[in-house]
Amino acid sequence: MKFNLSEWALKNKGIILYFMLLLGIVGVMSYSKLSQSEDPPFTFKVMVVQTYWPGATAQEVATLVTDRIEKELMTTGQYENIRAYSRPGESMVTFIAKDSYRSEQIPDIWYNVRKKVNDVRSQLPSGVQGPFFNDEFGDTFGNIYVLTGKDFDYAVMKEYADRLQLQLQRVKDVSKVNLVGLQDQKIWIELSNTKAVQLGVPVTAIQEAIQKQNDMAGAGFFETGTDRIQIRVSGHLHSVDDLKKMPLLVGNKTIQLGDVAEVYRGFSEPAQPRMRFMGENGIGIAVSMRKGGDIIALGKNLETEFNSLQKSLPLGMKLQKVSDQPVAVQRSIQEFLKVLAEAVIIVLLVSFFSLGFRTGLVVALSIPLVLAMTFAGMSLFDVGLHKISLGALILALGLLVDDAIIAVEMMAIKMEQGYSRLKAAGFAWQTTAFPMLTGTLITAAGFLPIATAQSGTGEYTRSIFQVVTIALIVSWIAAVLFVPYLGEKLLPDFTKQNQQAAWYLRLWARLRKQPAPVVESHGQHHDPYQSKFYQSFRHIVEICITYRKTVIAITVGIFVLSVAMFKLVPQQFFPPSNRAEILVDLKLEEGASLTATEQAVHKVEQFLSKQKGIDNYVAYVGTGSPRFYLPLDQQLPQASFAQFVVLASSLDDRDEIRRSLETQIKQLLPQVRTRVSLLENGPPVGYPLQYRVSGEDLATVRAEAQKVAKVLSEDPNTTNVHLDWGEPSKIIAIEIDQDRARQMGVSSVDLANFLNASVTGAVMNQYREKRELIEIRLRGDKSERVEVASLANLAVPTTKGTTVPLAQIAKIESRFEEGLIWHRNRLPTITVRADIRTNLQPATVVQQLADKMQALRADLPNGYLVEVGGTVEESAKGQNSVNAGMPLFLAVVMTLLMIQLRSMSRATIVLLTAPLGLIGVVAFLLLFNKPFGFVAMLGTIALSGMIMRNSLILIDQIEQDIQAGHEPWDAVIGATMRRFRPIVLTALAAVLAMIPLSRSIFFGPMAVAIMGGLIVATLLTLFFLPALYAAWFKVKKATHLS
Repeated sequence: MKFNLSEWALKNKGIILYFMLLLGIVGVMSYSKLSQSEDPPFTFKVMVVQTYWPGATAQEVATLVTDRIEKELMTTGQYENIRAYSRPGESMVTFIAKDSYRSEQIPDIWYNVRKKVNDVRSQLPSGVQGPFFNDEFGDTFGNIYVLTGKDFDYAVMKEYADRLQLQLQRVKDVSKVNLVGLQDQKIWIELSNTKAVQLGVPVTAIQEAIQKQNDMAGAGFFETGTDRIQIRVSGHLHSVDDLKKMPLLVGNKTIQLGDVAEVYRGFSEPAQPRMRFMGENGIGIAVSMRKGGDIIALGKNLETEFNSLQKSLPLGMKLQKVSDQPVAVQRSIQEFLKVLAEAVIIVLLVSFFSLGFRTGLVVALSIPLVLAMTFAGMSLFDVGLHKISLGALILALGLLVDDAIIAVEMMAIKMEQGYSRLKAAGFAWQTTAFPMLTGTLITAAGFLPIATAQSGTGEYTRSIFQVVTIALIVSWIAAVLFVPYLGEKLLPDFTKQNQQAAWYLRLWARLRKQPAPVVESHGQHHDPYQSKFYQSFRHIVEICITYRKTVIAITVGIFVLSVAMFKLVPQQFFPPSNRAEILVDLKLEEGASLTATEQAVHKVEQFLSKQKGIDNYVAYVGTGSPRFYLPLDQQLPQASFAQFVVLASSLDDRDEIRRSLETQIKQLLPQVRTRVSLLENGPPVGYPLQYRVSGEDLATVRAEAQKVAKVLSEDPNTTNVHLDWGEPSKIIAIEIDQDRARQMGVSSVDLANFLNASVTGAVMNQYREKRELIEIRLRGDKSERVEVASLANLAVPTTKGTTVPLAQIAKIESRFEEGLIWHRNRLPTITVRADIRTNLQPATVVQQLADKMQALRADLPNGYLVEVGGTVEESAKGQNSVNAGMPLFLAVVMTLLMIQLRSMSRATIVLLTAPLGLIGVVAFLLLFNKPFGFVAMLGTIALSGMIMRNSLILIDQIEQDIQAGHEPWDAVIGATMRRFRPIVLTALAAVLAMIPLSRSIFFGPMAVAIMGGLIVATLLTLFFLPALYAAWFKVKKATHLS
């Protein structure tokens, strides 16, 4: 006798009750321990290699440093692409590993990158500093605070910031605490070149004097019979006054440094990248969470520490919040839990309304049990709570009741037909358990391409597969173990009482203006399929089978039409985030000073200070914001760039402020390239429209890029069109007369060092103060550093101990040179970038521009490329990675179908129904004006699994009936009638459960796609599938109906 798990459950009720209680408790405990975050864990497969070569032009850096590092890294073969930029004196190479590598493989790749770069180190020019590595590109600093104080300078604020940093580092679950916007202290010695020449004080003499007094040197020690006694020599610098009083030997006289130079304590000039909060300079304190931590718990701990730290600050100094990710996460989770609760209520109402109170109660009680087991599974597989997993839970909710409905519905039907509770539960196991299991696995397999997608996008959305699969499998376990127990306890005795007919029977009677029907039992067995509703439904199915070719032709025609109309559906990658922050980017011309950038920042600050609905705003001058949000498109440090993060009070305020900024900021800063944008969802992309132009010759690349930019600018849908590599920057060229310079005893290196010391400042030594090492720098006075005309009169020291005016040994000219050179895979590359001003999606705009771009490509010189980047490229990567998993998906589904049906023909029939859901997907997306994005694509693929599940259960029922001796004609009709209620109810539960999720910006398109697909697929399962089966197997009408 075959083992029957449901019968076993009813014979061992005590064990079942124990496990129900145990699993419920474990689920609650698991839920409380699940990590919580805004976004799922996501590996940034990026390493930055940075190298400095002071004095070199951007072209020299690109040729002699960047290209050599790129060339060596390309031999790894492990890169998706290698993107690099070269500036005067600086090289930055960004190695982006292939998406196909798993996160656990990345450390080995970074080791290989370091090894390759170290191999090429000996080939780099002398004077190069580095290379230096940064593989912590994805650290997210969810909590950012700022320390401000109008009456305090940076030195005092840094002292307090250091204390706060130390205290915050001790908070549980804190990983890193970084200080942002620091201004390094300097001790400046400003000495006029003219005065130095008159007094005969060379720079080397000042440096030598400081070193002799301040350098640390051991004075030895005495070793006695009992002690070792160290000898200490005094004289080190202990204050700026000590430096001022330091003696200098000038000729036969000794003078103090302060008598000939201005000596004072200050800060870096030009300033380092700054952080400004609400119009005030400040020091940022950025806090990141350790891997696997709970952001909500961390937020509570930080809030306690924040309140404590406030009390330790002096009057006039404030510690304020800039970014508070725990609050954003808590708000997001609460919103999702609210949606989840709404979905639960909807599913419960469907169960009660359609199955009756006591039958529906069985399904209702199974929901918290399945959710508890799902939470336990999530804890086991280390899946935390975040926007993806919570959305997957809501998606799963409409599916996890399917098995419970099928099991209890079959049990109730058999009890109505006179079976005992034990026999009814056993029959449900025999007839539905394994088709349900196969259907459950097929539905889960629909999400398999997400699990196998080897891409950043796939990694970001992988928890959809994990959560849905866990929920579906445990729902089957609940349906065969726990639902029979609940049914035995809760289902009524159908032989002793009148039962109200199902909702659809009552609705059918109302439409026909007849009294509401009841199931009259009174001790007699009742066959619900003899009702007028089922007889009418039977008639419709008979018509579909009779005119099978017409039904099939109409279905195929509608499907083909849907495929044709799919091009009308807007295409999308990921929607913008629903967080309240707005990003405002300011980019001045290449080569602009930090001072000019700061002036532009002040104008925006004045504008923002007058706006309503803003909680706070922060400006990062000379750099972009730290990664306070995982998918943030981080910006590189550059003096000509600034970024605002504006936190609105609400989403409505956010949209209003954004519109205000977009209309007025260009008038406010007409000479500055500005961009106002929202935070992104999914892997960061940046500008939605991007075209890369690559080739060997810089001038040709720029000319072709300007043609691409012209095409984009002429399109009415685009705005903010620009090149990421602008026009050349201004420089001052010193053309040395080498013969004359050699005669005078001046070399090019000596002249460069002298000019650097005069204009920028040369490091003389270090001043040691507590934990600080403060550079002592010597430079010329202000007039020599600010006025370019003064260069010609500078007295250049010679090796003969004399000086010579710069104008006598060199020509001084103003020129232009490349201030920035971008490479992509070793080719000079300019990216043309643009935003979209209309509601069109990037893919639509790219498609509209395709012919013009193709015409440009046709005219390109050999070896030059124009490639599409941005959203379209990233979306294609994500889709391709998912598509790569489709063969496995089909293989798994076909294998499961063959195991269950044992027939290639029947398995093929089920497989053919999978794509038909596209009819409803297209119709609903167009009807509700929703884009077909990456998440909607995942939902559509998963939808095919849901459709095949229903088709499988119906085909399996037909085969069971035929094997039981029914004529094929009767079997097709009878099986369709018997599967009507579970198919409709499961589809109805899934569709209605999606309604709350359809409001979500992120999951809304997927929910709408699944709703439309399931509605249409349900109709096709009930009417098209019987016609297809009849046509495939040439089923003929029986002479006598069974």
